Amino acid sequence: MKVLAFTIGADRYGLPLRSVARVLPAMALKLIPGAPDFVAGLMDLHGVPVPVLDIARLAGMPAEQVWLDSRIVLIDYPTGGDQPRQLGLLVEHVTGIDTIDAALLLDAGIDGAPFLGQVAASLQLIDVDALLAPAVRALLFARTPAAQAAQAAQATP
Repeated sequence: MKVLAFTIGADRYGLPLRSVARVLPAMALKLIPGAPDFVAGLMDLHGVPVPVLDIARLAGMPAEQVWLDSRIVLIDYPTGGDQPRQLGLLVEHVTGIDTIDAALLLDAGIDGAPFLGQVAASLQLIDVDALLAPAVRALLFARTPAAQAAQAAQATP
């Protein structure tokens, strides 16, 4: 299994490449008042607002600066509706693509952070499907993609 590898502090993590739609450089984000602290903000992706999570903060680490090797990873997040929605993940210290032997993956045995998946060779997977609690999912994806596209079209002169 191929993963996009990155670090949070001294620990290595990976996002399965099958979940990754695009990798973008870190950029300025619009803050979302009232959102949990791990929601870094909204990015403008060709006129469509896309929520971005700070994965380090989600993991309980203090917010760091945006580094030269920080990236926003776009994933197609399953929201429970007909279509997945784009979600950005701000990750620090991207180290590249690694190959993990799926046969070596083991359950971490920790229930404290549901988005943390299996572990292999000192790298822990991020479970994309378990990133957001239902209340946060509702906050970030309240409007449908069609409503967002209509709003973007109206804003274009």
